Amino acid sequence: MSSDLTQIPLSVLDLAPIVEGSTAADAFRNTVQLARHVEGLGYQRFWLAEHHNIPGVASSATAVLIGQVAAHTSRLRVGSGGVMLPNHAPLLIAEQFGTLESLFPGRIDLGLGRAPGSDGLTQRALRRGPHSGMDFPELLEELRGFLAEPQVSQAVHAYPGEGLTQIPIWLLGSSDFSARLAAELGLPFSFAGHFSPEGMAAMRLYRHLFKPSATLQKPYAMVGVPVVAADTDEQAQFLATTQQQKFLGMVRNHRRPLQPPVASMDGLWTPGEREAVAQRLGAAIVGGPDTVRRGLQNLLADTHADEIMVVSDFYRLEDRLRSYEIVAALKQAN
Repeated sequence: MSSDLTQIPLSVLDLAPIVEGSTAADAFRNTVQLARHVEGLGYQRFWLAEHHNIPGVASSATAVLIGQVAAHTSRLRVGSGGVMLPNHAPLLIAEQFGTLESLFPGRIDLGLGRAPGSDGLTQRALRRGPHSGMDFPELLEELRGFLAEPQVSQAVHAYPGEGLTQIPIWLLGSSDFSARLAAELGLPFSFAGHFSPEGMAAMRLYRHLFKPSATLQKPYAMVGVPVVAADTDEQAQFLATTQQQKFLGMVRNHRRPLQPPVASMDGLWTPGEREAVAQRLGAAIVGGPDTVRRGLQNLLADTHADEIMVVSDFYRLEDRLRSYEIVAALKQAN
C-alpha cells in the first residue's frame, strides 16, 4: 500500500463498449486493440465485466471474451471484473476458468460479483430468483472446492479446473457485503468506485477485518475509477459528455450505445438528473495530465488502494487509447 502514484499498479476494466453506429464485432476488435495498447504501456491487468440486456455493452459472454483478449496479448493478466456468480453454476465457472488457465497459464484472474448485472426481467431470464445472491458465500465455497485439490469422497470434478488453486479469486463489491466476506476468507478485494463512489468506506472495512489466509497474508485492495484524460482540461470535459450521457441513460432507465460528445449537456438533462449523474460519477477524474495526476493522488490518499483499475467511456477509440497513454505517463513521472 502506497500513496505514491508511481508505485501503484494500474489496470483496466473494459465492457467492450458499442458506440452509436457500430456493432458488437467492432467492439470486440476495439477491446483487443485496447488490450494490446495498454499491455505495451505497462498496465498490469485487463478485466472484462459481465452485463446483460444493456445496449452498448458487449461483454456478456465474459469468459469467451477473456480468451480472445488473452490470445492476442502475451504478458497482461486477463480476467473477469467480474463474473456474476449467482448467474451460473459454480461447476461451469470452474470449468471455464480452468480451461482459460490451462490455455494461458499464470495470466488468468477470476473476479466474482453477486449482483445480476441486469434488470429484473433479465434476472428472471437468467433463472435467478428474487433472493439470488443471498447464497453467494455458499456458491463461492462450492466454486473454490471445484478448483481445489480433489478429495477422496468427491463425486463431481471440474475437468479442467480441478487442482488449479493458483487461479486468483477476487471478490468484487459496491457495498460492504463482499468487503466483509473477502476479509473473512483472506481474499483480495476490488471496490466498484466507478459507479458507487459513496461506498469507499468498504475499503477501510476490508483492511480492518482482514484475516490472513493461505491465499493472502495481508490485505490487497483495488479500486475502480472512471478516468477521462486528454491533453487539456477543456478537451477532457468535452469528451466526458459521452460518459455523462451514458449515466443519464442509467438514471432514466433508457440505455443506448455510447453517444458522441456534445458541446454542452444543457438542455439534455434536468437539474435533478444532472445531480443524479454527478452522484454516480462522484469518483470520476476528468481533465488534462495535471488534473488527472491530482485526482489519482487524492484517490490514493482517500482509499489507500494497492492498485487502481481505470474504466473509461469514449466515443472514439483514438481518444480512449490516448487517455490510457496519459495515465500511464503519470505513473512514470518523477
